Amino acid sequence: MEELNKKGIQARRATHFLARMSSDEKKSVIEKTAGLIIERTSDILAANEMDLKEANKNNIKGSLLDRLTLDPQRIKSMAEGLAQIALLEDPVGEVISMKKRPNGLQIGQIRVPIGVIGIIYEARPNVTVDAAGLCLKTGNAVILRGGKEAIRSNISIVKIIQEALVSQGVPPEAVQLVEHTGRESAVAMMKLNEYLDILIPRGGSGLIKTVVENSTVPVIETGTGNCHAFIDESANLEMAERIVINAKTQRPGVCNAIETLLVHSSIADIFLPVICDKLKELNVEIRGDRNVTEIIGYAIPATEEDWHTEYLDLIIAVKVIPSLSDAILHINKYGTQHSETIVTENYNSSQRFLAEVDAAAVYVNASTRFTDGFEFGFGAEIGISTQKLHARGPMGLKELTTTKYIIYGNGQIR
Repeated sequence: MEELNKKGIQARRATHFLARMSSDEKKSVIEKTAGLIIERTSDILAANEMDLKEANKNNIKGSLLDRLTLDPQRIKSMAEGLAQIALLEDPVGEVISMKKRPNGLQIGQIRVPIGVIGIIYEARPNVTVDAAGLCLKTGNAVILRGGKEAIRSNISIVKIIQEALVSQGVPPEAVQLVEHTGRESAVAMMKLNEYLDILIPRGGSGLIKTVVENSTVPVIETGTGNCHAFIDESANLEMAERIVINAKTQRPGVCNAIETLLVHSSIADIFLPVICDKLKELNVEIRGDRNVTEIIGYAIPATEEDWHTEYLDLIIAVKVIPSLSDAILHINKYGTQHSETIVTENYNSSQRFLAEVDAAAVYVNASTRFTDGFEFGFGAEIGISTQKLHARGPMGLKELTTTKYIIYGNGQIR
């Protein structure tokens, strides 16, 4: 697409300017952006209201509608995230190593921007702000391609960001939005190798799978979240109850909410009636294996598909597990390597769980809802990577950089 080629050229040019910016200059730009977002809250809300009307007309519900919806507090949180990014240490220019070779060459490795980052995402206007802030802080240009559901919100937000850039003497093309939301623009971004250095998909499993399978641009895979909580036989059951309720119901439409509850068989008769009644009171549908349905009369029999499913809804799959080993096997078979937690008072069990569960974030006695860039102290995140190359887990500033070797000589030849 001609629009994308043009944006790619402009973004590549902008990287040369961004590479020259000092940490103080980047901090000033991000702080200016945060301030303007607060000042223009009414403009963003007006655009978002139009998106919501269209979404309701198209019968969009559940987690997608929740992610699309903005209010003054969410906009304030977006600005606060930017302010926190502005105060974080700039990773660009960090000297990772420096050593002198026998021939007198000094060889060092430093942290540098990746270049031009492309992001394809769904109905999440907050991603627009987070991505812009993180990319600016790390000296990267970014091309954003959001979903059609949030197009008016995204246009409004990017206009404000570009206004902030211009006011600070930064090329507005450092942050660009693809306003064409048809499938063609997504396909074109996946093939924009000449200009994009990496492509990051953020959204549901369908979007991520499509990008991973079809992109010729290198992809950082931000995975879906089929997350589990395992309640061990030694668990503090009051603690377990709090963790499960929080991890499932605090915000069910996000990737770090749990979708499956595993309960050790020795405590199933005690714990299941309590936790399932509490979940039912909070309108959570229980889908259980045969052991669960025998104890919980209102539980719906689970199918094999339930163990694979990221519901993003008030639904939970529940299974009785005979041992820690079986819990680990179940999680590693059905999980998406996102976030997993064990509730236990047994130190050895906790250490086995940490060592053997294959996931980007593994918890002991805490809710999986903390797998989040803001909660990890990154200010925001560009996504939560479930792959194992380059980045894994919440991706903050360092994950948006690469390295280069710098070599100082005084006339050496080989």
